[in-house]
Amino acid sequence: MVLEDVWGQFDDDYTRPGAPLFPSERRCADGSSRRVGDDAPRNGLAAAVEAHLPGWAEKLTPHVLRHFCASELYSGGLDLVAIQAVLGHSWIAMAMRYVHVQQTRVEDAWLAGQQRAAKRLEGLMG
Repeated sequence: MVLEDVWGQFDDDYTRPGAPLFPSERRCADGSSRRVGDDAPRNGLAAAVEAHLPGWAEKLTPHVLRHFCASELYSGGLDLVAIQAVLGHSWIAMAMRYVHVQQTRVEDAWLAGQQRAAKRLEGLMG
């Protein structure tokens, strides 16, 4: 299933400016869909965490998922400028706060840098 398959079920014209990405089942007076309220994703996540990950109750929030997503995108190879755009941040420094780098990635980058330096030195010596 792709997004285009479900768009039409919620709003007559999903291409119109302002059409909700996450539409509510409640309709506006003109028949179009309203946006889901700000509390709906938070409440839905809280209920799912309580049911399936009770040890994470009140710890796993949409904001924590935002940090996790940014970190996963970075570890998957997406550059910081692209992550900044995905998160909607004006400043790259703010996007960098969302990316949590695993220590093994730092160590791997350090070793790769040392190997590159050693190869350059070999070329100078020979």
